[in-house]
Amino acid sequence: MKKFLLKVFFIMLFIIIIFFSIGALIGYSTYSKALKEKPLLERVEEVTSKEHYTPYSELPKVYVDAVVATEDRRFYEHGSIDFIAIARAFYTNIRNKDLDEGGSTITQQVAKNIVFSQEQTLTRKLGEIFAAYELEKNYSKDEILALYVNSSYFGDGYYCIYDASMGYYEKEPKDLTLSEASMLAGIPNAPSIYSPSVNPDLAHQRQKQVLDKMVNERYITKNDADDIVKNTVY
Repeated sequence: MKKFLLKVFFIMLFIIIIFFSIGALIGYSTYSKALKEKPLLERVEEVTSKEHYTPYSELPKVYVDAVVATEDRRFYEHGSIDFIAIARAFYTNIRNKDLDEGGSTITQQVAKNIVFSQEQTLTRKLGEIFAAYELEKNYSKDEILALYVNSSYFGDGYYCIYDASMGYYEKEPKDLTLSEASMLAGIPNAPSIYSPSVNPDLAHQRQKQVLDKMVNERYITKNDADDIVKNTVY
């Protein structure tokens, strides 16, 4: 019996190794193909050379905190991918029988924004991992976060944080309040749904989720969040 179980274990281990090897080959091939069209450095430079590119130094702390709490709360602790978040998302989706929660890091989302299309395919997700690794190898966390907010879509034709901040609030990102920052941090998840000019009620609900996450990460107090929810008017 012991020999049989040992044999089964090694067979399963072999299958897992083969599975991940194939996945790695597909991912690397997908990433390499994308780089042949345009190198990673050139893609990053396209973002950073935008007329209204907002560097990390000009992002208010409340907005940075809102983005990290919402999109990737362990962003400054993990590498290009977060195995803990992936495991948590897998468990949550199985438990809820849905695909509501994802495990992508901010770095992976940058890879999706500047290297790949928004199409949800397995090959793209695998290629995303290699792109994220290269981003983490060549850029700091602060630079990657700035790339994220400068390459994300915020609805209403706003493709970066500067345009969104000016478009929705008529002010530069550095002047955003906690209320405004928490609203903008929630939009990129689903711009067509959470844009305050399209669905103010859903935008308000999403903002509340962002504020709750900020409370959980101890960036703000429960009273801060309650005051914003209570006093926000659309």
